[in-house]
Parts: sequence; C-alpha cells; structure tokens
Amino acid sequence: MPLLWFILWLSVEILGFAQKDCPDEKRLEAAGLVDVQTVDPSILVDLKYSTTDNFVKQDVYGCITRCFLQKETAEKLAQANRLLREQYPHLRLLVYDGARSRAVQRKLWAALPQYAPKLRENYVANPDEGSIHNYGCAVDLTVANTKGDEPLDMGTGYDFFGDLAYPRKEAQMLKAGRLTKRQVDNRRILRGVMQKAGFEPITSEWWHFNALSRKQAARRYGIIE
Repeated sequence: MPLLWFILWLSVEILGFAQKDCPDEKRLEAAGLVDVQTVDPSILVDLKYSTTDNFVKQDVYGCITRCFLQKETAEKLAQANRLLREQYPHLRLLVYDGARSRAVQRKLWAALPQYAPKLRENYVANPDEGSIHNYGCAVDLTVANTKGDEPLDMGTGYDFFGDLAYPRKEAQMLKAGRLTKRQVDNRRILRGVMQKAGFEPITSEWWHFNALSRKQAARRYGIIE
C-alpha cells in the first residue's frame, strides 16, 4: 500500500510539474492573464482546442490545458458561476475556450477554406482583425453538472456551424420543431447568468460571450500573438 501511494503521489507531482512548465502558459501569465480556476476553483474547464474534440480535429494548444483570461473577465466569469450556483446548486459553468493567441486564430481561420471570408466570419474571426478571444476578453462555455461530465442539452454541440446554433434564430427553430423548449430554456439559463455578470452574447453562437467590445479590448489590452 505505501508503494501504491508513492506511485500516485509521484504521478501527481509529475503532472503538476508538466503543467507548470508549459512555456505557452507561462507567456500568458507573463502577459497578465490569469487561470480562471485560481479565481473560482468550482468553474469547470475542458479546453476543446487542447484536444482533438473540435472542428479541426487537431490539438492546436499543445501543452496549454488551463483556461486563461484577463483578470476582470475572469472575475466576471466567477460572478456568473456564483449566480448559477445560487439558482441551480447542482450546476456549474463548463468552459471550452478562453484566451487564444492570434497564431491559433490563423489555424482556425485556415481550417474553413470552404467558406468565403465574409461567411467564414460567422464562425471564426478574421485573424487580421483579431478575435476578442485574442485579447483574453471572450469565453466559450456551457452549463454542466458539478462533475462536468453531463453538459445540458443546448440543441447542438460546441462549434456547430449552422442555423441551429444561432441565438437569433431560436424562435424560428423552436416553431419548426428543430429545437425543443428544454434546449432553448437551457440556453436561457446560460445567457441569463452571463448577462447579469456583464457579458454580452453574440447572435450566431450560443456558447460565445464577450466581456468587452473589440474596441474596448484593444484599448485596454494588447493582442496575444
């Protein structure tokens, strides 16, 4: 038994060292961004671009496994999570993406060559202009149980390209029977707590929220290259 505990301890230490030794995460920290789980440990994180479970089917973040945001954005997110816990003690925010470098933005942009640039901007911001993610002021997320293994049914998965993901078309999709009332209500739970905490939704992705406008983010922060 002592040997088993030593092996478990050593595994945790090695994993912790590997996470702390990630140079890309260190650059984000040096730029003044914070790990959202240091602000609120109960926020759940599953960075989709650190896995192959994303629309490019590639791990584009490498050693980055923690979600970083500007401090004021992370504090707003913690407030949204508190509001959610107060209303629904069995639920938590589950973050899929936060701060993102422009280098990664270029990879995502290049992964959708089938769309003309203007249409492509409905799904991925043009890296030449920069996404609000590139300033650390936007977050992609959903709502899940406290373990994070049961996200609420939002009608589509993350990074779904099409009308079903558009908040502006929810009434139309509901009337046509393509979304259920439960799915729309679940989206409203997410939007409700995020907007009360100071985030703004967008019309084409139910999962995306901005803490600042692009102009505000550019004035206050530098873009993450």
